[in-house]
Amino acid sequence: MKLIDPIIAFQSEVQQIRRDLHAHPELCYEEERTADVVCAKLAEWGIPFERGLGKTGVVGIIKNGSSKRAIGLRADMDALPMQEINTFPHASKHAGKMHACGHDGHTAMLLGAAHYLAKHRNFDGTVYLVFQPAEEGGAGAREMIRDGLFERFPMDAIYGMHNWPGSATGTLSVCEGPMMASSNEFHVTVRGKGAHAAQPHKGIDPIMIAVQIAQAWQTIVTRNKSPLDTAVLSITQIHAGSATNVIPDDAKLVGTVRTFTTEVLDMVEQRMQSLAEGIAAAFDAEVEFSFRRNYPPLVNHAKETRFALGVMKNVVGESMVDGHVEPTMGAEDFAFFLQEKPGCYIFIGNGEGDHRDGGHGLGPCVLHNASYDFNDRLLPIGASFWVHLAEAALPNA
Repeated sequence: MKLIDPIIAFQSEVQQIRRDLHAHPELCYEEERTADVVCAKLAEWGIPFERGLGKTGVVGIIKNGSSKRAIGLRADMDALPMQEINTFPHASKHAGKMHACGHDGHTAMLLGAAHYLAKHRNFDGTVYLVFQPAEEGGAGAREMIRDGLFERFPMDAIYGMHNWPGSATGTLSVCEGPMMASSNEFHVTVRGKGAHAAQPHKGIDPIMIAVQIAQAWQTIVTRNKSPLDTAVLSITQIHAGSATNVIPDDAKLVGTVRTFTTEVLDMVEQRMQSLAEGIAAAFDAEVEFSFRRNYPPLVNHAKETRFALGVMKNVVGESMVDGHVEPTMGAEDFAFFLQEKPGCYIFIGNGEGDHRDGGHGLGPCVLHNASYDFNDRLLPIGASFWVHLAEAALPNA
């Protein structure tokens, strides 16, 4: 690995930052203390910054030379509304809040890179350090864009990185095109007519109608789209009734749809609504159909992905890089950035969990698990990658 010696020497301080953030998690749009820590470090290292984009976001600015070229490097800051079961010293101090997705590590890696870039400035142009709030369902990326991120900080491309449990520690992976799916949710209410369960003919049973709709929806994935296209339609909740001898007035279906393209998503939404309304009408019932699009598909740009892939191989070696990683049906609001600017998003392997200190929970070290912890061995790797990427994108004349 071509890790940067001053970054390795600075690892203990970056680890202290990471573990402090882990111990003090903040939920989306509440990241005031986290932003304070980020801003204090940027100020200490002489890096100008602006805060308040997307409510609690921070953008650091490192300039050198005369070039107008600029890139953005993004780290997310928010935690999840989960109860941590780890008991090691840096476990969450706030009940019901936990850094179970590694955003504490992402922020620390970018701060480690910022420290080196500000001190050495071996580049010509501007590096924007984008510390983003509210990735976990709050669409903080979209809010930063709405607050003028790309107008106030014009950049040619933007890059993001996320730890990936299950991949060997320090491996880097990426793919061109769709890498993560869109995230969408539906809430459907079937309105029938309640009756005594012993006299079902006097009512309109919304439960049986909901079952018919649920079964029909599965044909959308198997019969309405090409087998080469990818889509997931998962009904995750069905709510109806309150007594064994009562046919209720309504039944609710809730769930998620994931796709890699907007075209497939458009088709799925249209067919879901059409089938639900048609089936309900056939039984003399009514339907309230709500479909919410949360995050779009995350689609890596070809040029920027190939560029990042070259840097990845230079930093960790070709054997530690996967340039054709299998896309995931998980979602990420970095997708909003990639709709506005060229760029790409990569994974850095977090290992299998053997890095965890004593006192970790009994569960696996996977994302959104109460036993998760970020692998601190990634700190110098991720920070070195950010530095090499910035220096390669903004070479000195």
